[in-house]
Amino acid sequence: MPGFEIFGDEEKREVGEVLETGVLFRYGFDAARKDRWKARTFEMDLARKLGVNHCLLVSSGTAALNVALAACGIGAGDEVILSPFTFVATFEAILSVGAVPVFAEIDDTLCLDPAAVARVVTPRTRAVAPVHMCGSMADIEALRALCDEKGLILIEDACQAVGATCHGRAAGTFGHMGCFSFDPVKTITCGEGGAVVTDDPALYARADQYADHGHDHLGNDRGKEDHPILGFNFRISELNAAVGVAQLRKLDRILATQRKNKAFLRSVLKEVPGVSFRRIPDPDGDSATFLSFLLPDEDSTRKAAKDLAAAGVDGSFYWYDNNWHYLRQWDHLKKMVAAARLPQQLLENVPDYGSVSFPVSDGIMGRMISMLIKLSWSDRDLEERASKIRKVFGL
Repeated sequence: MPGFEIFGDEEKREVGEVLETGVLFRYGFDAARKDRWKARTFEMDLARKLGVNHCLLVSSGTAALNVALAACGIGAGDEVILSPFTFVATFEAILSVGAVPVFAEIDDTLCLDPAAVARVVTPRTRAVAPVHMCGSMADIEALRALCDEKGLILIEDACQAVGATCHGRAAGTFGHMGCFSFDPVKTITCGEGGAVVTDDPALYARADQYADHGHDHLGNDRGKEDHPILGFNFRISELNAAVGVAQLRKLDRILATQRKNKAFLRSVLKEVPGVSFRRIPDPDGDSATFLSFLLPDEDSTRKAAKDLAAAGVDGSFYWYDNNWHYLRQWDHLKKMVAAARLPQQLLENVPDYGSVSFPVSDGIMGRMISMLIKLSWSDRDLEERASKIRKVFGL
């Protein structure tokens, strides 16, 4: 990852076809577009790839989360359980629909712990939003069973895990809805873009309407469409979608390259005394965008992260100190700082995000480093990287 490493003539050709027509908008202009529908094509191809009935492209992964929450009827005062290890977009989307983020501990998958989720369910809980972090899946089968038992909505944040599977089933297809991102640093990229997938036709219809100002998209005259619901603008452009069409066709090659490169580096790190690796419920389904490993304690991990950077082992992330991906540094959430007053500030019983404590997650995150797996590495690049890693760990 990311897909921009292998941009080529395929992306240029798809974008060129859009520019030839002058139609950048995904709806209408039927005669002018010469039967070129890049968003529709991407949607059909992605649905087929994932094995789902419905796919809706939107403007970003954040938009996908927002649309999925709204389509599932989640809103004011509803609690949504999520992981403290995620990108900020997950809780931002929950806040944007007026719902309340409730965090639960992670486990050795680096994703939501099903037992911890069960402990924080309340009568106000409406949904669980597991995040498949760093390309590998959560214990999604157990989380789905828990949601079924409790009557909760399951919305998968698979924004970082396109192409991942668990026992043959694609990430994003276990829940009521699944969400993907195609931003600049994702496995496949549109520059900006996202997708919502589902097997439920009613959820798809609401998502389709909500993402385009409530338009029902029935008939061929946009000016005469009805508006069954209120909605907003989360549309993707044909230019972005065109890039995605080409990128999706490269996904199998991308995954194969990532898995090969990750396996090589994992074999090197396996030599390090005391090292362990994240648990992946189905290793064969790992999309292999990151290699995440744990050292015995926080001090040795901090030193290793510093030494790896100094040695030129780029793309090594110590997420515990990262202000985008771990709750510990989310001061804007802890203080509920927003440009406008948030609906949650009118509610009672909203968690005090400044005082919540996650000792299990802290214990894992403080000992964990993730290495980005690149597509562009040659065999020589991999050998040089391995040499630097061995030197850092004294092998």
